[in-house]
Amino acid sequence: MISPFLDYLFLEKKYSKHTITAYKKDLLSFKSFLSQEYDVEDLKEVVYPQIRNWIVVLVEQGISNRSVNRKISSLKSFYKYLQKIEVVEASPLLKHRSLKVANTIQIPFSVKEVEAVIRELDKQNDFISIRDKLIVELFYSTGIRRAELINIKRTDIDITASRIKILGKRNKERLVPLLRTTLKTLERYLILKQEITSSLPYLFITEKGNKIYETLVYRVINSYFGKASTKVKKSPHILRHSFASHLLNEGADLNSVKELLGHSSLASTQVYTHNSLDAIKKVYNQAHPKSKKKQ
Repeated sequence: MISPFLDYLFLEKKYSKHTITAYKKDLLSFKSFLSQEYDVEDLKEVVYPQIRNWIVVLVEQGISNRSVNRKISSLKSFYKYLQKIEVVEASPLLKHRSLKVANTIQIPFSVKEVEAVIRELDKQNDFISIRDKLIVELFYSTGIRRAELINIKRTDIDITASRIKILGKRNKERLVPLLRTTLKTLERYLILKQEITSSLPYLFITEKGNKIYETLVYRVINSYFGKASTKVKKSPHILRHSFASHLLNEGADLNSVKELLGHSSLASTQVYTHNSLDAIKKVYNQAHPKSKKKQ
């Protein structure tokens, strides 16, 4: 039952391979638990108390509530699929409530920190440095996700129109504008890339001509920002976070930021609004007729 479900996610729901791998891991983990603890092999015979005990075991293993909720979300989707194909009448998770998760505020990089990293990378003119500089600039100027950046193809970029086509989650395409400074870095990179033998269509490659990978991209961001920032988290997602926060701080419309990020709903974009409160307060104090600054 798991394999047809995964095929359904890929073919009909258009989920990414990374997401499908996560679903598969969660379901196999639950299946293993059922086999060991209850000698149950048939997932359609599961009852909620068994799932609840799995949750208890996961929490006792030190797995965070957020991660547990994600695993249970995989189960929910699986049983929703079984209902759809009429294998089960009702989901055993019908009355389940998610575990409480504390809201963690992710602090974006400051404009000065981003500029410091770009200045440092600009000191070198070799292939790796220019490639890494383009990676940083694309993250910060477009807000794209790490997987989206890795899968950019040369044909996705329209230099004349100053824009890039991004293939996002569930194969949804969106067009994102490119800054003039990013285009200049792109042109420098493409010249240096010609010296490396590679038949791959992807924009970003290693010095050996292979496609770049997730851990490499993470190391690039973590390494350079580790020298410019004292923040705990230094990852590609924090650069995406910085992109959204800085746009909102400068007065960008929330709907526009939503489209640029490739979010399906405003709720996802609103996560970034708490970082723009200082900017909102500033505008409020300047505009409100009762503001002390106007008296």
